[in-house]
Amino acid sequence: MKKHHVSTTINGDEVDFLCETSETLLDVLRDHLHLTGAKEGCGTGDCGACSVTLDGVLVCSCLVLGVEAEGKEIETIEGMADGAVEAQRGAQPDAHHHEADLVDHAV
Repeated sequence: MKKHHVSTTINGDEVDFLCETSETLLDVLRDHLHLTGAKEGCGTGDCGACSVTLDGVLVCSCLVLGVEAEGKEIETIEGMADGAVEAQRGAQPDAHHHEADLVDHAV
């Protein structure tokens, strides 16, 4: 089966991958890119376990084909978690975790 080249942005990083036409975005994220935060629950888009944002819109990745990610910006739970930890710590989003520790312990 022919694989398609897809260029996209995932959690702020430019990513290229190959996928078959019938592969879902969920399968690509988990099986090819090893981003396992999104889970397959129902496979019909009812449970939300596979939710990601696609160009800022919340979608069920089990209902989106991987090839539809071409040129899009995707944020997974891993990317959201990274931003939440930084925001909670008061660090700049691009600060190294050691810099964030210094900010946390500054007198």
